[in-house]
Amino acid sequence: MTQQKTQATAAGGGQTPVTAPAKLPEEHELPASLQHDMDLCLEILRDVVGEFNPELLSKFDTVRNYVVADSDAQYSGQAPAEAGESGLDKAREIIDAMNLHDAQLLARAFTTYFHLANLCEENYRVSSLHQREAKVSDDQAVDPVNELTSTYHQIITEMGPAKAKALLDKLEFHPVFTAHPTEARRKAVAGKIRRIAVLLSNDSTLGGSNKKENRRRLYNEIDALLRTSPIALKKPTPVEESNTILDIFDDTLFDTIPKVYRRFDDWVLGDKAGLVPPVCPAFFHPGSWIGSDRDGNPNVTAKVSRKVARKFTDHVITALEGATRTVGRNLTMESGTTPPSPELLQLWSHLKEMSERLTDKATLISTQEPHRATMLVMADKLHYTIERDADLMYHSCDEFLDDLRIVQRSLAEAGDPRAAYGPVQDLIWKAETFGFHMVEMEFRQHSVVHSRALEDIREHGLHGERGDLQPMTHEVLDTFRALGSIQKRNGMKAARRYIISFTKSAQNIRDVYELNRMAFAHPEDVPTIDVIPLFEQLQDLENSVDVLEEMIKIPEVQARLKATGGKMEVMLGYSDSSKDAGPTTATLALHSAQDRIAKWAKSHDIDLTLFHGRGGAVGRGGGPANRAVLAQPVGSVNCRFKLTEQGEIIFARYGNPVLAVRHVESVAAATMLQSAPSVEKTNTETTEKYQDMANTLSDISHKRFLDLIKADDFAPWFSTVTPLTEVGLLPIGSRPAKRGLGAKSLDDLRTIPWVFSWAQARINLAAWYGLGTACEQFGDLAALREAYKEWPLFTTFIDNIEMSIAKTDERIAKMYLALGDRDDLRDKVLEEMELTRKWVLLIVDDEWPLQHRHVLGRAVRIRSPYVDALSVTQVLALRTLRKKVDKEELSESQQAGFIYLILCTVSGVAAGLQNTG
Repeated sequence: MTQQKTQATAAGGGQTPVTAPAKLPEEHELPASLQHDMDLCLEILRDVVGEFNPELLSKFDTVRNYVVADSDAQYSGQAPAEAGESGLDKAREIIDAMNLHDAQLLARAFTTYFHLANLCEENYRVSSLHQREAKVSDDQAVDPVNELTSTYHQIITEMGPAKAKALLDKLEFHPVFTAHPTEARRKAVAGKIRRIAVLLSNDSTLGGSNKKENRRRLYNEIDALLRTSPIALKKPTPVEESNTILDIFDDTLFDTIPKVYRRFDDWVLGDKAGLVPPVCPAFFHPGSWIGSDRDGNPNVTAKVSRKVARKFTDHVITALEGATRTVGRNLTMESGTTPPSPELLQLWSHLKEMSERLTDKATLISTQEPHRATMLVMADKLHYTIERDADLMYHSCDEFLDDLRIVQRSLAEAGDPRAAYGPVQDLIWKAETFGFHMVEMEFRQHSVVHSRALEDIREHGLHGERGDLQPMTHEVLDTFRALGSIQKRNGMKAARRYIISFTKSAQNIRDVYELNRMAFAHPEDVPTIDVIPLFEQLQDLENSVDVLEEMIKIPEVQARLKATGGKMEVMLGYSDSSKDAGPTTATLALHSAQDRIAKWAKSHDIDLTLFHGRGGAVGRGGGPANRAVLAQPVGSVNCRFKLTEQGEIIFARYGNPVLAVRHVESVAAATMLQSAPSVEKTNTETTEKYQDMANTLSDISHKRFLDLIKADDFAPWFSTVTPLTEVGLLPIGSRPAKRGLGAKSLDDLRTIPWVFSWAQARINLAAWYGLGTACEQFGDLAALREAYKEWPLFTTFIDNIEMSIAKTDERIAKMYLALGDRDDLRDKVLEEMELTRKWVLLIVDDEWPLQHRHVLGRAVRIRSPYVDALSVTQVLALRTLRKKVDKEELSESQQAGFIYLILCTVSGVAAGLQNTG
């Protein structure tokens, strides 16, 4: 790959086709609507690429042709081509001969293709859901498309209506949105993708001039997407990162979540839905670490936390104000047809007495349309809540909800239940779900930071001169003050959880409560907090029950247990446990820890909530959330499911309203179903049945994993053969790639770049390493197949690894591994990859990964060759940097150019593989 910006020459003996290459056989097997959308998007992309640069289109088609042909040969079982003659080799020759500028443009073209392919698949999922729902008749006992209603029906069958209703009332789904940097798309790109999504979904329903105009706009947006740099100009600040939640709230959550509740009521109540009090509780309770997770992120300060909390509050109250005004304007029922209740008249009198400024303009309509007048004044009060006008504001969301329920009861008593349990109920659901805080902010910090702060305070004294204490100590104390300020302003739900990373002992919990007291001069100002231990590494998981046993002896913990009726949260880290012990051992250790913690909680009559620190990638506990819930041990879910949602997963699960409804219903259904006797029986019996097998697999895989990562100089080798350093340069998050506690080795490296880098290298080692050797030494295929068929945990684990294996590629992996000079480590990785692939395919009885997942498997296979093109580009750029930077053969501008090229390919590969972090 040349550094000079010269006109590139075509490689491959003049083979430069200008037409799209022939399709693979698998492409013809895709559903017709999906195939149509993918053909359309590729056609438009090729047109705009050709308009931009005909030479670039020629290269795009040539490279695409070669990598597709090579992938076809791989899957068809053809004999490998002679050295230097495979399609992949020819593609590599073309890319290597391109100048740096054109290589960057080619990478951006392929990246654009993946964004479009993702939208096509999303559009297909949405249309498939609509088609399935269209076939459901009103007289069916359950809605087979809505998993929540079908689950409720099953629980009624197994447990009876009363117990089913009790479980429903207890149901909680608590996603916690984090700023962990795995979303490689910049915000400007994401906005264009959303607009393209709307245009693409409209295309099949329009005709005539409307269709032509829609196509013209599609061309405009795809052209703009191609011409927009995929790399943001700078890293976002934590305050800017909070816009992720605001965007999802505006685009999806605020209007979508009440639809989830309504869809449940519509089916369960039938013709009575919207005419009687609702059955479905507001079970969706979003949380956030954005602006409050300071573990290893010096950019998150107490000042930042206050700013972010204010953004969330002002935004949600503004949304509630608008919704209240809209509902109020439509409540035009006259007092003659819908007389106000004495309770509503009393509320109106109270509003008039307390805030004549607000009621004056509504007085003219108050006698004729009292419900409308009252709601409009309530909307005005929300406005002044944002302004913090003490005389006119609501002091809590509960006050607002009390007024809403008065309006609802008045309408119902006046004989208008449709208004009461229709639009007013939707507004009540929104307020119950989001409150005046939008998301429940959770603070997190490393246990070592707390112990160091206490040491500093004990050495210098708490009330000495400010310069006596370390800046970090002051920041720790200010953090508790910020938490207290947010809690005082917005209520306990807004901020009361404090999570301790790397909890080692009960002393870590005592430290936090002590610092919380120290931060305030007056005891009455000390906020109420729930300290949540986070167990991450293998030893910590094994010791978790012992720590919890000591934790409940702490007076502050005892007080909280008494105040909450025995409620307690414990967090489990999927990321660091996997990096620490390997994926197989971590999966089984986490399952064992959950089982032991659940039994411990039951013995102490504790109402337990387990908080799952999962990621999007398999190496970080990723995979379908609903299946993960159903595989948990008995008593560990307790009709409440809480997990972290981050990066590309937020966009994928909540970016489209239809898919968001589907996701929430699916997870909520699994959360309820996990308490069904049939599920509990299966999980209990199969866990006991396969315990010995699990222990054997864990022991062997753990030794194999440690043998790799404990090898001499493993960390620098890992940095060399993957784009680890370059991933750290991506401006996709405010948090550094390493913890701010003196990171000097792999132990200090955050799990996200660990997983992300292996995925970029098409190795995905973090998801599977060690399993192949474990299965090989265990040797009993029949037992493994039986466990896969019967044991939900093992089924989910193997299916997730099969997904990960489908996105690995030995040919590409060898290119990356060749960047290093450790043949011993290279051979270990490749041997384990081959073993794992062999055994996973044997266990699931597939010839190639995801063979039994007809649409998904083919979609992954079709994507793979395009990812290959980006991977080849990335590894060639890495090779240039690795070999020439040390020799100072590249100027600073050339180095910057290659780094930009690598970052472009990182963004494209992430889009192509989807679940990268």
